[in-house]
Amino acid sequence: MRTTRSLTLVTGTAGALVLGTGAAPALAAEADPATDVATVTVLHAIPDVPVDVYANGEELIADFEPGTLTDPLLLPAGDYDLEIFPVDADPLEDEPTAELADVALTPGLDATVTAFLAEDGTPTLMPFVNDVSVVPAGQSRLVVRHVAAAPAVDVRADGVPIVTGLENPDEEVLVVDPGVVSADAVLAGTDTVAVDPVDLDLAEGAVTTVYAYGSEDAGYQFASQTSTDTASAPTGVPGGEAGLADDELPLPLIAVSLAGLAAAAAASRRVATNRS
Repeated sequence: MRTTRSLTLVTGTAGALVLGTGAAPALAAEADPATDVATVTVLHAIPDVPVDVYANGEELIADFEPGTLTDPLLLPAGDYDLEIFPVDADPLEDEPTAELADVALTPGLDATVTAFLAEDGTPTLMPFVNDVSVVPAGQSRLVVRHVAAAPAVDVRADGVPIVTGLENPDEEVLVVDPGVVSADAVLAGTDTVAVDPVDLDLAEGAVTTVYAYGSEDAGYQFASQTSTDTASAPTGVPGGEAGLADDELPLPLIAVSLAGLAAAAAASRRVATNRS
């Protein structure tokens, strides 16, 4: 029998990814994993549109299906031009579905690059910085990101609003009591459900990031990403890789090599079934 606890809000802040200019590193560049890399995951949250993902003009991920989150990639620090194209498009001839230039990945940065729909339905690429600082002892960190083609929403836990008026593409970071809660999203200031309830297992010392994504035509869903390397001592030691959502919010996965972009482009896939 699971234990369900109410959320106690404590504090929350979020950063922004540094954007800059400069020469982009080669995709196969070697880097010292201790000092010269950034950790990047990629989330495809544009409904119904499989894409190919390119970085600095080279294919990074092929046939990237909607609702898919990559495993963490360790990328050489530096500047990157990112593009997504419809599957099998010619990047030399065709216009990208979305693009983002001069993304500066600084050493030690942890970010999730997200392909999603702006509120007006425009395909968009945007990086979110992941707060991987140590979670206070006995607490859990919850990050809520609005990346759906929808107006502002309120996110509720066990029917109680914990985030209000969240607009696309904003996020809110909360420190909460650990436990299992039923989360949904409603149109801001109303009881009109936009995203149906799902159970979130907010583990002590972990960071759970929830994305509300989709469109009116395709429907709205939650995707989630969990990092368990942020616990305070003695429950955990910072380090390791960010994990994926608990079984309540499964996503198809891509098993991506951590050796760099060149290896990532050829990595194999692990697929799990999405739950609507």
